[in-house]
Amino acid sequence: MKKLVQTLKNIWSIEELRSKILFTLLMVLIYRIGNHIVLPGINPIILEQNKVQGNGILDLINTFAGGGFNMASMFALGIMPYISASIFMQLMTVLVPKFQKMQKEGDSGRKKINQYTRYLTVGVTIVQAFAYVGYLHQTASTAINPNFQFFTLSTIVVLTAGTMFVMWMGEKITDKGLGNGTSLIIMIGILARLPQAFTQELVAKSTRTGDILVFIIEIAILIAIILGCVLLIQGVRKVPVNYAKQIVGNRQFGGARQFLPLKVNSAGVMPIIFAQAIMFLPTLATLGKKTALSALFTDHRNLWYMLIYSVVVIGFTFLYTALIFNPKQIAENLKQNNGFIPGVKPGQPTADYIGNVMDKITFPGAVLLALVGILPGIAQRLGVTQSFSTFFGGTSLLIMVGVILDTLQQIETQLLMRQYDGLMKSGRIQGRQTTSAVQY
Repeated sequence: MKKLVQTLKNIWSIEELRSKILFTLLMVLIYRIGNHIVLPGINPIILEQNKVQGNGILDLINTFAGGGFNMASMFALGIMPYISASIFMQLMTVLVPKFQKMQKEGDSGRKKINQYTRYLTVGVTIVQAFAYVGYLHQTASTAINPNFQFFTLSTIVVLTAGTMFVMWMGEKITDKGLGNGTSLIIMIGILARLPQAFTQELVAKSTRTGDILVFIIEIAILIAIILGCVLLIQGVRKVPVNYAKQIVGNRQFGGARQFLPLKVNSAGVMPIIFAQAIMFLPTLATLGKKTALSALFTDHRNLWYMLIYSVVVIGFTFLYTALIFNPKQIAENLKQNNGFIPGVKPGQPTADYIGNVMDKITFPGAVLLALVGILPGIAQRLGVTQSFSTFFGGTSLLIMVGVILDTLQQIETQLLMRQYDGLMKSGRIQGRQTTSAVQY
């Protein structure tokens, strides 16, 4: 405890780190205030009496928006349109030669890609805002002021402006704050719903004496799942790499053995996001109307939903890993630096070997990722309330664990740079950033 207090004092004593923390907290406060500002033309009293309730995939969107989706706030769409645009542009940098060339241009190329991402975010937000207006008319029509003209147009404008403002805050947190701003905003939205979900589950279990023990078991299982997510994010397979000796003049270089770290889950949380987008398409096509097809693809407890969802997650894990992981590039880097894998010839045989190893470790990682994705539905089938079951896996838990690890890693780096003791005894905290090639 004494060491923890001293570490916190060290963190606060670093002026740069202190300013980053304060700036991040300020942006988070503004975001949370904006999440409680209701859209123009919506009667908040009537809305509170007849809350816009989502279920399944809609409840997940509400979780990412920090509850703003159900409250019809100006930040109802949150940061998700920007996330969708970023994922699309990331795929374009892999599939389209023009964007590949742009990405290799360095800082100027990245600025161009970021600008295209912002433009695409505006388009995605307008489409989602139009769908959200239709959803409000269907589920919260009594809360809409009938005398307020141009409700649809004003709502689309406000929602678009709100999303762009949240995107701006995320970028500012990344530049001047602590951690990745976009991920941090999503995590704050998720954590904002945790106290309410925890309270609802506790109240539901407190009606009978025996259920309190069940609640304690649920908490223990949740802690075990969190530890499992940490292992899933940080798990690596180390491939030994030898470096040939080089003699330049009177000096000798190389001759050492290092390890090539191959992540078990190189795709991160992206396969789950892709899978949820695919599963959400039938619901989006029906604009929230209850049909047999939309019910199948939005009910997390449905066994067919779990099966289809798992297959999609596993498929997207292999696809996304193939897009971002290039064994040929790694083999070329090793060859250029006189490195080789013992017993494997340099060049194409090395690329094939690395690819085979990656395929072998990707499959269990994909299965575990799919299992984490369907855990909320399993928890609901076992009697956990819908709001609390969201924290039993899925995207929300992976994002929370990943963001916390990334933020701790940045704090750890700042402390070690100034020769302070780190947050952990080992002095190293691994984040969730993927490594596609060895750095020399």
